[in-house]
Amino acid sequence: MRRLSASLLVLAAAIGTTAAAHADGDAAHGKTLFSRCSTCHAVTDQNKAGPHLSGVFGRKAGTVEGFRYSKALPASGIVWDDQTLDSYLADPAKVVPGTSMLVKLPKPEDRADIVAYLKTLTTP
Repeated sequence: MRRLSASLLVLAAAIGTTAAAHADGDAAHGKTLFSRCSTCHAVTDQNKAGPHLSGVFGRKAGTVEGFRYSKALPASGIVWDDQTLDSYLADPAKVVPGTSMLVKLPKPEDRADIVAYLKTLTTP
């Protein structure tokens, strides 16, 4: 009985650790997933069809110099953080009606991984 209890305790701890790690996202996997985003967004200071995402954390939405935004995004007042990026990536048009970004990322684990990756990007 003690072995069973100890095994269950170890299993519970392992599951809890995995869940906590997943909640924070996997930046390495996020970098791989970002290839979906790289058609429109760069991680350097280069703007493409979308603004660059270098240094996105803490930045007010719609403020990358040299990029032409829809009127909706700069007017949104959003400052990019874990929560705002997660919500926006889930459904950009729902969070900011009138935005030009229409691509959705429905899987929470993919969003968490991409957000974790975006956190690693510093301002050039």
